[in-house]
Amino acid sequence: MKHLNKIVVAAFMLLGLSSQAQDDNNKWALTFGANAVDTRFSAASKLEDQFSQFFNARDNWNIIPSVSYLNVSRYVGTGFTFGVTGSVNKISRFVNERVAPSQDYVVTNPGDLNYYAADAVIKYSFMNLIGSKVIDPSLHIGGGYTWLGDESNAGTVNGGLGLTFWFTENVGLSLQSTYKHSFEEDRNEFPSHMQHFAGLTFKFGGKDTDGDGIYDKDDACPEVAGPKEFNGCPDTDGDKIIDKDDACPDVAGLAEFQGCPDTDGDGVADKDDACPDVAGLKSMNGCPDTDGDGVTDKSDKCPTVKGPAENGGCPWPDTDGDGVLDKDDRCVDVKGTVANNGCPEMSEEQVLKLNAYAKTILFNSGKASFKKETFPVLQAIAAILKEFPSSNFTIEGHTDSDGKDAMNQKLSEDRAAAVKNYLIENGIDAARLTSAGYGETKPIDTNKTAKGKANNRRVEVKLVK
Repeated sequence: MKHLNKIVVAAFMLLGLSSQAQDDNNKWALTFGANAVDTRFSAASKLEDQFSQFFNARDNWNIIPSVSYLNVSRYVGTGFTFGVTGSVNKISRFVNERVAPSQDYVVTNPGDLNYYAADAVIKYSFMNLIGSKVIDPSLHIGGGYTWLGDESNAGTVNGGLGLTFWFTENVGLSLQSTYKHSFEEDRNEFPSHMQHFAGLTFKFGGKDTDGDGIYDKDDACPEVAGPKEFNGCPDTDGDKIIDKDDACPDVAGLAEFQGCPDTDGDGVADKDDACPDVAGLKSMNGCPDTDGDGVTDKSDKCPTVKGPAENGGCPWPDTDGDGVLDKDDRCVDVKGTVANNGCPEMSEEQVLKLNAYAKTILFNSGKASFKKETFPVLQAIAAILKEFPSSNFTIEGHTDSDGKDAMNQKLSEDRAAAVKNYLIENGIDAARLTSAGYGETKPIDTNKTAKGKANNRRVEVKLVK
């Protein structure tokens, strides 16, 4: 029988460790405190007698005034824990069986026997089932080996109930009663008995790197402290968007903008808003465009009047009021026509007037030099040309038929060039003028009379269209 007991005890001890309501976070626990041994339970012959003086510590319990047990345990999952317990005591109260049913149980001192026990326990906690975080009832079974005095020792099969009150998540008061059943036939050799335990339990083993009260395995941000509502991740700006998902973690913002603010409420996040303090358009990167000309107010020189971007958001001016904008007007300060790019157009009447002046240009005989009385005429012609700055002209020289043809050709060319050069020297753009000589080839009158020859010797100014 003793060998059978030892085999049973060894099998239970191989099962491992026990616990005091550990969990996945704090898998380990250490419990220490006092234990009491009561032999009356096995002395009673009836069930009601076994429990009639269950808590009669003064008469029946064996207690030593010091820490007398130590338990180390580990959580293995789904409410189960395994552990080992070592305990010591001194047996000075041994409850004997009654000789007759009418007699009382006699308590004797067997000689202050030393008591040593090593036990393995499988425990199941009901704390999660009842939904409590403070009260932790439990049921346990196990086995162990006990030494009583110098000669008695035996294996036991154990079972019992426990109750732990958790003061904090990691510290609790543990109470436990265990029935240790001995297979010895003579209880005087080694009795079955109750062993009661009371001690403090400390859970440990959980890792909380950032110290935010959330264990690393449950912490979405294990290295940065954060509140439980965000699974341990910080929300620095308090906008309910955790920093790792917040594009603006230091400034409170809106979820639609990934945690960034929209100060002016224009639907453009401040970080993308070129005008964060003034409501604007998304198409303008959050800046306003009051006049709707496609130029933001901050870049618009005329923010309340529509104008093209090329002119800084201002409308193009029409200085001379001729309906041609200055940017297209070749004569900005003089009214003209659209057809002539804003410059005035010469009428046929004005062309005739111009040529009437030209025909009065007088040259020294046979030369390309001007007579003195011609200079006012040339100045009048220059003044007319200046009135039409976008018009181009060609100056033609003509002679009568006197003299050789070659000489007349050269003389007509030189006289036309002389007029052109005078006009250029007096402010007419050279690009507007050309000159040509036709000699005696284009007469306008007869060369048989002095009057006709005088009409043929002429300069004409023609408008180039």
